[in-house]
Amino acid sequence: MHELAEHDIALVRADNPGPFTLEGTNTWLVGRDPCWVVDPGPQDTAHVEAVLAAAGDRGGIAGIVLTHDHADHAGASEALRRRAGVPIVAAARFTGADTRVADGDAVGPLLAVATPGHAPDHLAFVAGRALFSGDAVLGRGSVFVAPDPGALSGYLRALERLAGLDLAVICPGHGPLVLDPQAKLTEYREHRLDRERRLLAALGSGRRSVEELLDAAWADVPAVLRPAAAVTLAAHLDKLEEEGRLPAGVERPAVPGFAA
Repeated sequence: MHELAEHDIALVRADNPGPFTLEGTNTWLVGRDPCWVVDPGPQDTAHVEAVLAAAGDRGGIAGIVLTHDHADHAGASEALRRRAGVPIVAAARFTGADTRVADGDAVGPLLAVATPGHAPDHLAFVAGRALFSGDAVLGRGSVFVAPDPGALSGYLRALERLAGLDLAVICPGHGPLVLDPQAKLTEYREHRLDRERRLLAALGSGRRSVEELLDAAWADVPAVLRPAAAVTLAAHLDKLEEEGRLPAGVERPAVPGFAA
């Protein structure tokens, strides 16, 4: 599509569609001679071959950059590194990284921006006026926020920070290209605050169990996404507790090891 050509970006979409991955994981190729690969996708031989072929048309690969370590984004990292002979660049939590980056670090044409929430050390990357958002912002729908100290507050601050950038396009980890970044970022922030308002209303009416709170504040969520809603509920409850606004006796969701 011409919007990508304007920014010298190419998309290779993995064949792993699902309720959490939408049409599949988006692998982005940035620049050329050589290009940089953002989120190589799941461990899938056909996808790795497709990325290598597309990168070959752009003068090869300089390096592999990860927004976060979830398998649908990072699973192909080792296979692609082995085939292309290039380093993996990621945040500290990814044990297979050759180079570790954090907020404000530059790698090739990309600048790292901390976007905690979906994962504790989630990074987005900016190249020119294009944002590679990973799972901080999707092309359609919303993301779950994983419970972690300060996760939801940090996520809201990250959305505000991204909204302050001069962006022309968001290249998300899943779903279609976002051609109105400001509107999408505003939508995302308002969505989270609306969930908080609904949750506070439910708590104010005396609801305390996980199921009651989900029924009240996440009533519109399809059944297949209810486990992800429970994860985000936990993050919302953490935020209210941090702010001294959580009533006593609220049941907490059990969300060990949830990652998508």
